[in-house]
Amino acid sequence: MGEPVSGVDDVSALRGADATIARMLEEELTRQSTTINLIAAANYLSPAVRSAMHPALESVHCEGYPGRRYHQGQTVSDAIERLAVDRACRLFGSEHANVQPYRGTMANLAAAMAVLEPGDPVLGLQTAAGGHYSTGGPLHLIGRMFRVVPYGLRPDTARLDYDLIRAVARRERPRAIFCGDTSYPQLWDFGALRDVADEVGAVLIADISQSAGLIAGGAIPSPARHVDIMTAATYKTLRGPRAGLILCTAELADRVDRAVYPICQGGTNVRILSGIAAALGEALTESFRVYTGQVVENSRCLADNLMLWGFDLVTDGTENHACLADVRPLGVTGDVAAQWLASAGILSNGNQIPNDPGGPRRPSGLRFGTAAVTTLGMDGPVIAEVAGLVSQVLRNGGRQNAVEEQVRARAAEIRYGYHAWNDAWRGIDVEELV
Repeated sequence: MGEPVSGVDDVSALRGADATIARMLEEELTRQSTTINLIAAANYLSPAVRSAMHPALESVHCEGYPGRRYHQGQTVSDAIERLAVDRACRLFGSEHANVQPYRGTMANLAAAMAVLEPGDPVLGLQTAAGGHYSTGGPLHLIGRMFRVVPYGLRPDTARLDYDLIRAVARRERPRAIFCGDTSYPQLWDFGALRDVADEVGAVLIADISQSAGLIAGGAIPSPARHVDIMTAATYKTLRGPRAGLILCTAELADRVDRAVYPICQGGTNVRILSGIAAALGEALTESFRVYTGQVVENSRCLADNLMLWGFDLVTDGTENHACLADVRPLGVTGDVAAQWLASAGILSNGNQIPNDPGGPRRPSGLRFGTAAVTTLGMDGPVIAEVAGLVSQVLRNGGRQNAVEEQVRARAAEIRYGYHAWNDAWRGIDVEELV
């Protein structure tokens, strides 16, 4: 037990310089190598992406865009960013890409700044229905700068109601419509939303942060031909570093670039850009397509087996990488249930379900995802067993007893079986990374 996440995770050189931090890192490496990560937004970097993020790149001070930097010594920085932009456009079929956003939320803000004026109305999926807080409510700067009008789900099916979205759009006449989510287990009908946006003269923006990798790998349909702008986090299912990107039409390219820099943020991090470029290169390979297909297959397997164990799932299953379970029948809230699972070595997160009576602080749901465990190499039989472990923990009621100990030991044993996941992450050939 306690194997590093990969063979290059060695903190021995740090022990002499700062033993305190070294101990913290060793503790984290042990945690990661002994727990099963079902957090939908989590993933692991490949060895190639980790290597691309070379520490020497941290010393490069980089502001502006390729060919228009404000400091010298940018020849390699320019080449790295151009490569990332080119790969992003090829991968998503976009006319323009900006790879500088610090996070997906910053990409959302920049997209809004590119096409809106303060006070403009904008539609977004409400957070209680699975929308992201940056586009579906008042908490984020978008909600403070613009008039966010949320739309929801059908109360009887917990699915998107496109007739309702059209009615809201006709009434509010938004300048932009955000689509995308954090915890909606079904696919979006981007064509229907394109019709709504055209009818009211709105810019259509798809936040694909959760599903960007699945879209890139062809596991689920792409919104590219329907929307004006796509925003994304580069981690999660895309399996890159923690950053963001924006994809848009050529017509909006200049406005998007200026909104990112200098309006919303300062200089970019070349080390992150290099990691993004490497991750996008991997996403262009056939091996990545196989991976994303397995992510969806594993997600459906997890959902099906949870339902076999008697759990109620929102929308009765999933069509993407995540599923959402209603834990109210167990007499527990989602945040507490997630703590029970974490104590037994299985990571998830408490999450609101549609029309949740508990609110965001005491949600009634648990969200699970399969992107990270699929990266490790887990497949159907293992996923089915993990679903059984989840059931054991939750029906054990959070008691610290033999059941929790057995599950924790089994979870660590399963995870340890994938400690050399570099070998399981097979099929990526350097010759493919063009």
